[in-house]
Amino acid sequence: MIKSRLSRTIERQSKRNFILSILGIIVVLGLLIKFGLPVLINFSLFISDMKGTQNTSEKKAEEFIAQPVLDPLPTATNSAKTTITGIASAKQTINLYINDELVDKVTTEDDGKFVFNDISLNKGNNVIKVRSIINNSKKSDFSEEINIVYKNKEPNLAIDSPTDGQTFSKDQSQIEVKGKTDPGVKITVNDFWVIVDENGNFSYKINLREGDNQIKVSATDDAGNNKTTELKIKYSP
Repeated sequence: MIKSRLSRTIERQSKRNFILSILGIIVVLGLLIKFGLPVLINFSLFISDMKGTQNTSEKKAEEFIAQPVLDPLPTATNSAKTTITGIASAKQTINLYINDELVDKVTTEDDGKFVFNDISLNKGNNVIKVRSIINNSKKSDFSEEINIVYKNKEPNLAIDSPTDGQTFSKDQSQIEVKGKTDPGVKITVNDFWVIVDENGNFSYKINLREGDNQIKVSATDDAGNNKTTELKIKYSP
């Protein structure tokens, strides 16, 4: 009798637990359908977007071509031709532009270096830049520009005093050489550097020795063009 009641009690508890389990599963499924699926869908879309972004980034990375780099050049020259060098990736075509005009093409070596020999310059300012080309279609950005001025005309040089053949007496053992040149030009008097102001004016004092005195004034611009004037003066103490 006791066992029978115990069996019935256990059976009722088992049924109750089964029903509760079923209800729990239904509730979980309901919650999953209501909240879980949208989250799952959004997560799937997020993963898909991430893959798409990655593929786009990889595609852009494949299409990117690093711009070449030019080696430094002087800011001015008196030579009509120059050599232009630089570095880029190996086996690329390098297009050379001067004042936005395509003037030459070369292919880089295995180490990426390139050389343009005997490139003609325009008189005045030359803006030099290069870019890399792959398969005649893909292009890099332009390199940093380099400006070089080509000028082959000697600088202006005028000596105001003394004059050639001038004679000085014993009270004038020291004289001042005065003159004018172009702004930015360097001046030497008898091979000594002289200060030139922003307008090109200069002066330099020298001591005279008895008899004939040679005075050599040289003007040199930033391109290396030079003009020299020589004077002979006499000192009689």
